Amino acid sequence: MGRRRRRTRRPGRTGRTRRDGSNGASPFGPVSYIFGTHLFAGFIWLLFYLGEHAHK
Repeated sequence: MGRRRRRTRRPGRTGRTRRDGSNGASPFGPVSYIFGTHLFAGFIWLLFYLGEHAHK
């Protein structure tokens, strides 16, 4: 078996910021995903509800 090379981390990679000074993390990220998925699920539920009560 060959010996695996250990990759060394480059200094300063973890604290890198974008050009605008932010690190890319949004405080509303998880909240917006939860809200968006609930909104999408509500829309799907509404489609099924209206489909059941449609005059055929």
